[in-house]
Amino acid sequence: MQKNMDDTVTAAAAELNWRQASAPGLADFEAMTAEAFAGLPDEFRAMCGDVVILVEDFPDADVVRDMGLESEFDILGLYTGVALTHQESLGPPRLPNTVHIYRRPILDYWAEHEETLGWIVRHVLIHEIGHHFGLSDETMHGLEDQAEREEAGR
Repeated sequence: MQKNMDDTVTAAAAELNWRQASAPGLADFEAMTAEAFAGLPDEFRAMCGDVVILVEDFPDADVVRDMGLESEFDILGLYTGVALTHQESLGPPRLPNTVHIYRRPILDYWAEHEETLGWIVRHVLIHEIGHHFGLSDETMHGLEDQAEREEAGR
């Protein structure tokens, strides 16, 4: 029996080829993020309008300082801009509304948790888009908890 288990483990390891594997780079993360965005409902994507989605390794030093973070690893994503609920039709020009996805903190989170990398990227993306819609962190956490309860009840 042990030999069969060893053969199975060896075959799985060979298939994954971990010795040559590397962490997904920025281009891989951009592709994952684009795929996650494309998989969202049409109405949801349409409401995003001209939101720019940027994949970066880390937040810049200003974000870390302004948010009072201990480390650049303490944030997985960020929405910058004016939420739909606060936008005026005529106003001064402003920077584009932007969702920032931070690759290195997400990889660090992934290494320490059970979720798949694709799930984490999608979750962060949806969370940050929620801020574009004017939702608070508390509201989004409540919606996530409700969705988990409903899924557990199925």
